[in-house]
Amino acid sequence: MSNLPNCPKCQSEYTYEDRDVLVCPECGNEWKAGVEDESGNDPQVVKDAHGNVLQDGDTVTVIKDLKVKGSSSVVKIGTKVKNIRLVEGDHDIDCKIDGFGAMQLKSEFVKKA
Repeated sequence: MSNLPNCPKCQSEYTYEDRDVLVCPECGNEWKAGVEDESGNDPQVVKDAHGNVLQDGDTVTVIKDLKVKGSSSVVKIGTKVKNIRLVEGDHDIDCKIDGFGAMQLKSEFVKKA
């Protein structure tokens, strides 16, 4: 018998695997293997340019001059960004930078401070 986890909603032991998801035949819940939350979404893991895991509220440093879209301004290398917030999408960091205001950054251009 396979060693599948119980359903996170109803704790049924009769779960089965269907391609890359696990299914509970009793309540109809579907979730991805390895996901522990009940929402069924993958937990977001965002890493900086050096592979350090970032979290909401961290302080990061910009490691490359970044052009600001729609402006002639540049966010200079070494700029510290405090209290970041992680979001989904291509630009996965939402923040406010002094002198620029609210903007989004890609995690590949920052390092954890």
